[in-house]
Amino acid sequence: MNQLIQPHGGQLRILFAGDAHAAELKQEALSLPSLDLDPRQQTELALLMSGAYSPLRGFMGQADYRRVLEGMALADGTLWPLPVVLDVGEALAARLTPGTALALRDLEGVLLAVLRVDEVWQPDRAAEVRALYGETDATYPDVDRLLTKTQAYYVGGRVEGIEAPSYHSFNTLRHGPAELRQEFAKRGWGQVAAFHTAEPLHVAQHKLSVRVARELGAALLLHPVVEEGDDYYYRVRCYRALLARSPAQTTMLSLLTIPARGGGWRELLLHAIVRQNCGCSAMVWQVGAYGLNASAAADQSEMAGKLVIRLVACEPMLYVEERADYLPPGELPAGARVREFGAEELQRRLREGLDIPEWFSFAEVAAELRNRFPARAKQGFTLFFTGLSGSGKSTVAKAVLAKLLELGGRPVSVLDGDVVRKHLSSELGFSKEHRNINIRRIGYVASEITKNGGIAICAPIAPYTALRREVRQMINPYGGFIEIHISTPLEVCEGRDRKGLYAKARAGVLKEFTGISDPYEVPENPELRLDTSRLSVDEAAQQVFLYLEQQGYIA
Repeated sequence: MNQLIQPHGGQLRILFAGDAHAAELKQEALSLPSLDLDPRQQTELALLMSGAYSPLRGFMGQADYRRVLEGMALADGTLWPLPVVLDVGEALAARLTPGTALALRDLEGVLLAVLRVDEVWQPDRAAEVRALYGETDATYPDVDRLLTKTQAYYVGGRVEGIEAPSYHSFNTLRHGPAELRQEFAKRGWGQVAAFHTAEPLHVAQHKLSVRVARELGAALLLHPVVEEGDDYYYRVRCYRALLARSPAQTTMLSLLTIPARGGGWRELLLHAIVRQNCGCSAMVWQVGAYGLNASAAADQSEMAGKLVIRLVACEPMLYVEERADYLPPGELPAGARVREFGAEELQRRLREGLDIPEWFSFAEVAAELRNRFPARAKQGFTLFFTGLSGSGKSTVAKAVLAKLLELGGRPVSVLDGDVVRKHLSSELGFSKEHRNINIRRIGYVASEITKNGGIAICAPIAPYTALRREVRQMINPYGGFIEIHISTPLEVCEGRDRKGLYAKARAGVLKEFTGISDPYEVPENPELRLDTSRLSVDEAAQQVFLYLEQQGYIA
């Protein structure tokens, strides 16, 4: 009988309590302080409880945390590449001391686990970022998350699991390590190669995965990483379509639900550990994933040697026209004509509604991609007007609205700053914090409109670069984001002051007024820049329409 690979550290540590103890924990939790975990924290907890993060018994304390940052190992020397920590706010941290306990719940209040507190400390977040990413540039999402979206304190301690978080989607494709090991044993698989991906798979990747698994003498586990809250649904449908093309007796599909870290080599090692805990003897990844090339992988071979699982880095296969087939780079015949079809070409064809060749992608996968990424003329998009009060944002936005409604074809919604404040943000004031909340609300509503194929026209002042970037990031996954800077000079805006706002700001009556007592950060690279002191309203609206036509958003 084939023996599966041993878990990392030698033992699969499943942290769920038995039924009797779980009942006791539920009773105890009634008198404990609670933390409602966000989706990312829930996912980390689920990985701990299922044993995917073996040999960890809970969230890290300071000794493990610091050793991981400094040397990619736990305090006892066991290889571990990334911190697994629980962040909490200052008020909750003040209530927790060693020996106390914390109830961990989902956002609906369902009790998931109890944490036995060993330590509470405030980390040096900048030092953590430098250790993991080598820089503190907050324009990178993972750096920004640690610097600005992670709470101030970490709590370490042992976890006693009660219930796994509910995901509701693709439940038959989600398996914990113990479930995968049981399934492998049931199928008689002793050697299993996990194929890593975070993107849709096409013909080249399909042939590569099957070929490498056969060379390794292993069954194939298609093991794509997904993250709850991410728009992964279309990818999973693509994987299911690909599964139908794979050898049924030696191929299985399972989703690895794990937060994205952007951690390069460290993240690759963490994924390898999880797959070893799942019973996989090899992890196959394509060069370019994790931002790593072949030489970077070779440089880290000593660290990878501390794992039992085998890491297999593969160069992408190439399509040889005269053979009508894919070959590894090292097997290309002399003078072979290679057809290239990269991500940019795929996006161009999707954007313009062009055919995707069958040699590149299976018809079923291409159909899913067309549904997810319709041609620009069928996509939703957001027009985001930004500029000083009195610059003409709302007036130009109304003119564009009229032209879009005249054209027809897609629903159009206007999210004007004043109107949104009246109906969506009436409880907010005009402090920087409240203005940022208002912009985020506008961005969220615009992203929902865009996601559903509509057109959102936003016309807030939106004075801060970081918030405009955040809104762009909300919307880009679902459709177009067109930032339009109405660049009318301050003196012109002040001269149009119909509401007397500038006069009040000059007199000190209005505090933190954009352009007078609070800065307006001029967009550096907007899609359009329009000055209504030089353009009429109709001319400005026409510039917007010309841009939309040039970019293919309207025919």
